[in-house]
Amino acid sequence: MTVLPIRLFGDPVLTTPADPVATFDKELRRLVRDLHDTLRDEQGSGLAAPQLGVGLRVFTFHVDGVEGHLVNPVLDFPDEEEQDGPEGCLSMPGLYFDTVRRQHVVARGLTELGDPVQVVGEGYLARCLQHETDHLDGVLFLDRMDTERRRAAMRELRRAPWAQGGAPTVKISPHATRSPFR
Repeated sequence: MTVLPIRLFGDPVLTTPADPVATFDKELRRLVRDLHDTLRDEQGSGLAAPQLGVGLRVFTFHVDGVEGHLVNPVLDFPDEEEQDGPEGCLSMPGLYFDTVRRQHVVARGLTELGDPVQVVGEGYLARCLQHETDHLDGVLFLDRMDTERRRAAMRELRRAPWAQGGAPTVKISPHATRSPFR
C-alpha cells in the first residue's frame, strides 16, 4: 500500500490542465494503485492524479459502493437537470461549500489497461465524476461558484489551519511529473 501526500490549494499543479495518457504500462497501473490507496486512506470520494502532483488525465473514485478509475475521461450530460449542494476537496481539507453541478452524467474513458469503460452517475456520483474531471482540466470547484459563494469560500480558505503557513508545501511524487510552468 502506497499512500502519497496530497497537494493543497495554492499548488500550481492543481490549476494546470493534465496531459492525456498515451502509454498504458506498469507505471500507469502503479499510479492508479497509488491513487486508490491514497483515496482509501483519506476516506475521500475521488482523487485525481494532479492532486498527487502528476499531470496526467487519471482519477479514482469511491462513492456509495461504486469504485473505479478513469483514464482520459470525457463527460456527456443527458439532460439539463442540476443539483446544488455541499462539495469538498481533499486539496482543501475540512472545507465544504455549496456548488451547482449537473444531476446526471455519463463518463467515458479507459481503464488502466486501455480498455473502454463507461460510468453513469446520478446525484453524488455525478458530482464526484464532474469534480475529478475538472481537476484534470485545471479547474477547481471554486471556479464553478457564483461570485458571492466564491468570496465566502475564499474567506474560509484563508482561515483554514493548513493554509496558515503561506506558500503550500510541495512534496516530490515517485511518479514522473511535468512542470506546470511549461
